[in-house]
Amino acid sequence: MNGKVRDRIEIAEDTPKDEILALAKSAENVGKHLEGAELVKEIVVPGKLVNLVVKPA
Repeated sequence: MNGKVRDRIEIAEDTPKDEILALAKSAENVGKHLEGAELVKEIVVPGKLVNLVVKPA
């Protein structure tokens, strides 16, 4: 989130991007940081990382 590691999840390599995003957003520590923030951009590199860019509300 904004370039900082907030959580780690393990998923299968063939998981679709939309499911990867849903799993990442539902991670406990990520969810806390998403509350009250505006999601600006979602970056998914399958098999490597998910980055959520947010702006404070």
